[in-house]
Amino acid sequence: MSQLNPIAAPYTTAPIDWNAIRADFPLIAGHDLIYFDNAASSQKPKVFLEAMENMVKNSYANVHRGVHRLSQQATDQYEAARKTVAKFINAADEAEVVFTGGTTDSINTLAYSFGEAHIQPGDEILLSGMEHHANIVPWQLMAERKGAHIKVIPVLENGSLDLEALDALMGPKTKLLSLVWVSNSLGTVNPIPYLIQKAHAYGIPVMVDAAQAAPHMPIDVQAIDCDFLAFSAHKMCGPTGLGVLYGKRHLFEPLPPYRGGGDMIDRVRFEKTTFQGLPFRFEAGTPHILGAVAFASVLAYLSNIGMRQIEARERQLSSSFRQQLQQNFPEVNAIGTAADSVSVVSFLVKGHHPMDVGVLLDNQNIAVRTGHHCCQPLMDRFGIPGTVRASLAFYNTEEEIERFFVALRKTIQLLR
Repeated sequence: MSQLNPIAAPYTTAPIDWNAIRADFPLIAGHDLIYFDNAASSQKPKVFLEAMENMVKNSYANVHRGVHRLSQQATDQYEAARKTVAKFINAADEAEVVFTGGTTDSINTLAYSFGEAHIQPGDEILLSGMEHHANIVPWQLMAERKGAHIKVIPVLENGSLDLEALDALMGPKTKLLSLVWVSNSLGTVNPIPYLIQKAHAYGIPVMVDAAQAAPHMPIDVQAIDCDFLAFSAHKMCGPTGLGVLYGKRHLFEPLPPYRGGGDMIDRVRFEKTTFQGLPFRFEAGTPHILGAVAFASVLAYLSNIGMRQIEARERQLSSSFRQQLQQNFPEVNAIGTAADSVSVVSFLVKGHHPMDVGVLLDNQNIAVRTGHHCCQPLMDRFGIPGTVRASLAFYNTEEEIERFFVALRKTIQLLR
């Protein structure tokens, strides 16, 4: 699938040859490795490698302000990548798409800039109990700096949010709701449209951490009406060190810049500096040019498959995985059993540390993630040190799931 059409539609109804798609991923195609660590970082297709190589060979230069041909070509490709991202998430304006270093960098950017513009002593930021550290620590730093407070939506025993607690937590002091769409440790899909509607009824803007949502489902920022949204390229078959921060223009543009330097300025004087508007005021310094251009090719690749097709494929794999785990392994506890979830499954083998399970699976050429998954407050909520996390992608197979459970059975026997 190396020859692609440009992004044209959110999904296709054509039959999908998943074996052919798997062949697009060099590290796993034809190899014995079972890669179930996709929530940490996904594998890369050939189109990604081809796009990087093509730009390096034919049109690489620094972007913006260059008058020579190569710089203008590179700038055109970089800004075309921004348009591709805007179309992928259905942003109303490509200027609402800011390239960052990843989801963590996006949230830090927003926490600093939003905090400087809007947070006063005594104000409150509302988070959830299943947040990644990247959506906790930046707000804590901002709250400490500004004299604000953090409030938390509780997590129920099945790994879903306690929605009945919302009305008591939201109020006139709540200045922002920032929460994850899909839990990276449980796979729980939060009802983001409902939560946004609920927050907006109180006049509260909403920031969505879509790092685990963007790889698994279509994203339409206008349809869900979020105010800000962030995701990372490397979790959706793109490069590390690149992310997106989307914001509604009327809310985003007035915010002060997070970093200073080249490309984000309008005019610099020692007495005073003025800044560019969106998106450039939040893109100080030389950006990840190669990464952005290659990511655009990846988004075209994903769109050519169809995000709805990918979502359906992964839900099928996830359902099969969860069903076999529940029916055939009484010695295993699943952590997080919410009704709506994606292909991220966390579990514990009773009486054994998750790292021991992970090492024994690795000895059988199976890659999973073990630990707290940067969600220590959530692990504390369940009273556990961490979990074994198996996270599947659309290029994984039913055969790999069967092999995984053979290996898990052997692992449990070895632990005994």
